[in-house]
Amino acid sequence: MTPQMPQLSACPGCKEPLESGDLFCGACGYDLSAVPAPPKDHPTIAMGAPVDWPEAPEAGGSGLPAPAQRPGEVPGTDSGGRQLPATAVRFDGPDAQTGPDAQPGPAAVPGRAAPAGSGDFELAAPDPRASGHAGGHAATPPAGTKLCVACRAGHVDPDGYCENCGHAQPRERDHMEQELGSVAAVSDRGLRHHRNEDSFAVSSTALPDGSPAVIAIVCDGVSSATRPDDASSAAASSANESLLAALPGGTHPQQAMHEAILAAASAVNSLAAEPGQAMEHDPHRHQNAPACTLVGAIVAAGLLVVGWVGDSRAYWVPDDRSGPPARLTEDDSWAAQMVAAGLMSEAEAYADERAHAITGWLGADAYELEPHTASFKPDRPGVVVVCTDGLWNYAEAPEDMAQVLPQDAAGRPLHGAQVLVGHALDGGGHDNVTVAVLPFAVPQQGAGSA
Repeated sequence: MTPQMPQLSACPGCKEPLESGDLFCGACGYDLSAVPAPPKDHPTIAMGAPVDWPEAPEAGGSGLPAPAQRPGEVPGTDSGGRQLPATAVRFDGPDAQTGPDAQPGPAAVPGRAAPAGSGDFELAAPDPRASGHAGGHAATPPAGTKLCVACRAGHVDPDGYCENCGHAQPRERDHMEQELGSVAAVSDRGLRHHRNEDSFAVSSTALPDGSPAVIAIVCDGVSSATRPDDASSAAASSANESLLAALPGGTHPQQAMHEAILAAASAVNSLAAEPGQAMEHDPHRHQNAPACTLVGAIVAAGLLVVGWVGDSRAYWVPDDRSGPPARLTEDDSWAAQMVAAGLMSEAEAYADERAHAITGWLGADAYELEPHTASFKPDRPGVVVVCTDGLWNYAEAPEDMAQVLPQDAAGRPLHGAQVLVGHALDGGGHDNVTVAVLPFAVPQQGAGSA
C-alpha cells in the first residue's frame, strides 16, 4: 500500500500553488514525495506550569520535535528569507531574563547539552535537591542565611522580604530577648506601634574584691521626638559600658550609676548633632532632638542600686510574697508632680490625659538633667523588675506587679520577663514593652534591713 503523502497547498521550493494529488511541482519539478510529514501538533503550555519534557533522541539532542526544514531554507529565517525574531522565555530563578534584552543561548534538556549553533535557548536543568521530587531533599542554605518566618523556605532579601513568598519579615528589634546568668530582659514592639523604640542592656562584671555585680538598663524612646529608637539604643549601650568600666575600678555602685546616666545623656545629645540624619530617618516627624527615658539597677555587694530619668520604673518583689512589694522609683511626669504638690490624688492624676507627659528625659532639649539614684539593702531575697511604662500601665501598683510575676522568677528570670511582657500584650499592647528581671540574693553573712 502506497503511503499517504502530506497534503500541501504550495510547493516547498518555489511556493507555487499545487493541485490535489500532484507528485511533482509543475513549475520547478520539486519531488513532493520527499517532503517529510508535519510534526504532530502540541498544545500550548502555560508559562510557569511544570513541564514533562520528552526523552530526547540520541541524534537530535533537543528532546523536542524538530520543525521540517524546506529545501533552500536558512535556519533562523522564514520561508521568504527574513530573519526571525528571537523570543526569550523567562523561568523563575535569580538569573532568569526576559524582554528585548534577554540573551539567547543553546537549548538544553535536563541531562543533555544543546547542539552547537542550534540557535535554541538554554534552559537550566532543575536541581532535584531543591525540587523535593523523586526523593530529592531541600538544599541546605548557606550558613548565616535568614529564612522566612512565614514559609520557612525562602531566603530574606536585604529589604526584609521573603524571596519565595514575599512576606515582610519582622525587624530585629520587634522582639528581643537576652538571658545572662541571673539577669534577663525581653522587649517587644507591642500591638499598636509600627516599630520598637525601647532598648535594654544586661551584663555582669566583678568588683575589686572579686564579688559579682549584675546590671540591667532599660530605656524608652520618646515617640514625639526624632529618632527615639536610636536614642534608647545609644543610652542603654552607653550606660552599660560606663558601669562595666567603673565598677571593677572600685567606684561605689551608686556613684557609678550617676555617672552612667550622664554618659547615656551625652550619647543621646550627640545624636542631635549628626547633620541630616533626622530628616532622612523620618521626613514626616517634627525635628525635636532625639530623646528617651532610662531606668537601671545594679545588684552588687549586698546592695541594690537604682537610677532613673523619666517615667520608666523599678519594682521590688520579695520571693516570700507575704512580704510587701514596693516601687523603687518616682516618675518624672506631670501626674507625679500633681500628686507631690497635693493638687490631685494618684488615681485622679493618672486618669488625666496629661498623666504621661514627662518632665525629665535624656536629650539635647532637656530643660535640666537631674539623674535620680537610690541605694537599698534588702533583708530578704527577691526580684527587681526594671521596666518601661508599656508594662507598668497594665500592672501599676506594686501589688499588681507582684501578682503577675511568676513565683519562680528568681530562678527563671527569662521566663519571668516573658510572662510580664505577655501580660502587657494580653492587656492590649498599646505601647512598646520592655522589662528586665534581676534577682537579688541576700549575702551569706546577712544584711540589715532597708
